[in-house]
Amino acid sequence: MNAFLADLILIVHFAFVLFVVGGLALIWTGAACDWRWVRNFWFRSSHLAAIVFVVGESLAGMWCPLTVWEDALRGVHAEKSFVARWIHHILFYDFPERVFAVAYVTFAIVVAATWWWIRPESPRKKV
Repeated sequence: MNAFLADLILIVHFAFVLFVVGGLALIWTGAACDWRWVRNFWFRSSHLAAIVFVVGESLAGMWCPLTVWEDALRGVHAEKSFVARWIHHILFYDFPERVFAVAYVTFAIVVAATWWWIRPESPRKKV
């Protein structure tokens, strides 16, 4: 059961990363293709909040709670499922923490700048 929960947390973690990274790509693509939904205020606010949360954790020297929970459930030397091994390979790299902090802050600056370049619609605007 612990392995199942650890795999589930890893998949949620992957989905979160996909939302943050893929969300920015979708915003740029959507702006070029005139997709109105990429200007949705709540989508854009959630996207910005997600990367700000990651930056805050990184600058505070905290580990992501999803990583902590997965590690606690999986154990140190536990075998991962095939899918979990690949997702882990995609998500986790062995670099100094400051490299990640710089990458996260840079990405957050790009997301914030995108807020101004591709403005979201007002949440009060009637469709």
